[in-house]
Amino acid sequence: MLKEFRAFIAKGNVMDMAVGIIIGAAFTAIVKSMVSDLLNPVLGLFTGGLDFTNNYFILSGGGPYDNLDAAREAGAAVFAYGAFLSAVINFLIVAFVVFMLVRYLNKAKSIVMAEEEAAPAEAKPAGPTQLDVLLEIRDVLKSDPRPRAD
Repeated sequence: MLKEFRAFIAKGNVMDMAVGIIIGAAFTAIVKSMVSDLLNPVLGLFTGGLDFTNNYFILSGGGPYDNLDAAREAGAAVFAYGAFLSAVINFLIVAFVVFMLVRYLNKAKSIVMAEEEAAPAEAKPAGPTQLDVLLEIRDVLKSDPRPRAD
């Protein structure tokens, strides 16, 4: 079983997937920073200057609290719609970037395929047909001066 596992891990697809996951995690951190540090303050301007990630309702557990983290630390049940909207914005940004990447790769792939189709294929020299070979054998046999035993 260990040999099978080692062979599975050594396959190229598994390594490619691991690289993709690592890059995806780094990309997610960049998108999270972009949303929390750049987009949320702009959205906060439209919501009256409030910090967008700290928008929540207290369902039970007292209150009021200064921010969402304080409410969670106090054990209050909170409806954190701001954090949810931040997660949705993160998802939409990641989905859009992946869409643009796939779109670009498909476009590049179609350009390469079109160039390959447009390039004339080099004509390989045609070999002799079966009939040509048989005629050549016949001619050699006719020109052979040795007597045949008929």
